[in-house]
Amino acid sequence: MSKRDYYEVLGVGRDASEREIKKAYKRLAMKYHPDRNPGDATAEKHFKEAKEAYEILTDSNKKAAYDQFGHAGVDPNQGGGFGGGGSADFGDIFGDMFGDIFGGRGGGGQRRAARGADLRYNLELSLEEAVKGLTKEIRVPTLVGCDTCDGSGAKKGSSSSTCGTCNGAGQVQMRQGFFAVNQECPTCHGRGKVIKDPCNKCRGEGRIEKTKTLSVKIPAGVDNGDRIRLSGEGEAGEFGAPAGDLYVQVSVREHNIFVRDGNNLYCEVPISFSKAALGGEIEVPTLDGKVNLKIPAETQTGRMFRMRGKGVKSVRSHAVGDLLCKVVMETPVNLNERQKELLREFEESLCGDTKAKKKHSPKAEGFFDGVKKFFQDLNS
Repeated sequence: MSKRDYYEVLGVGRDASEREIKKAYKRLAMKYHPDRNPGDATAEKHFKEAKEAYEILTDSNKKAAYDQFGHAGVDPNQGGGFGGGGSADFGDIFGDMFGDIFGGRGGGGQRRAARGADLRYNLELSLEEAVKGLTKEIRVPTLVGCDTCDGSGAKKGSSSSTCGTCNGAGQVQMRQGFFAVNQECPTCHGRGKVIKDPCNKCRGEGRIEKTKTLSVKIPAGVDNGDRIRLSGEGEAGEFGAPAGDLYVQVSVREHNIFVRDGNNLYCEVPISFSKAALGGEIEVPTLDGKVNLKIPAETQTGRMFRMRGKGVKSVRSHAVGDLLCKVVMETPVNLNERQKELLREFEESLCGDTKAKKKHSPKAEGFFDGVKKFFQDLNS
């Protein structure tokens, strides 16, 4: 059965960058990973297919061969014309040149075992957790070194042997006409060695899938988009190579009272008409508990009060922000007849004459004077 085009498998164009290829693979790996689809043979097939495509298209040598010759360029079983590291011919003159053009090593030797991939874990926190800091336990599916073969891939008591395809060179010669291009050996993948008696647990991969439980210390003051790096907690490297890193990406949930802006916190506090007019004290919330806020007489709705040092302590500079409280005057509702009557009497006492209007409502008086002048200018 013919294989699907690797670019089609990953859903990317042939001009896709390595970053785009990696992003597409991670998306498919998350969707079809066997841990997420236990017993699903179709998902397992898609996962292996995506992994194979990713390994070919992120290796510059294999990708160059695949782009030029298709599957035949990377699979010796499809008649791609691979040869071992044997005698040179006229095409060898062009070997280095074509190796450079197609991203090859141009006669460079064995490939080192690859470092493990970096991983990202998205961690959602409440505002209180982000501000105060804490230690969180997270579970991360990843690849770890096989504990049975110690990451070698070979069954205990055995070892790897020299690759018969490339005779240990790590590269093979691909011929097209009289041209010859050196490419990574498809049998040993550039290592120069093969495992004839693989470990039963990891099947010769040297790594196994496992979900790790890690404790992550979240420093006080982290914010949306901050990353915490856990060195060496990413995927295990190939055959004993160093592991990658794990990056914990922080996101903070919206709060029902506070809005954060840098190190400052904002909140709206409703106050009654009488409290705004006469002044007094009100209770306002902070992340450390309630505090009293003094409201001066004749406070207008929308006025901002600053409570210093009641914000967030910066994770970098350790400077502490402020809490800014915006008071919003609340219009009373569900009034009875007596309350309505008292308000009408109060309104009449304020608007009895022009002087009273200007005295008690200077903003309103100025606004309506401006409106009157506007229409006069419009009609003149």
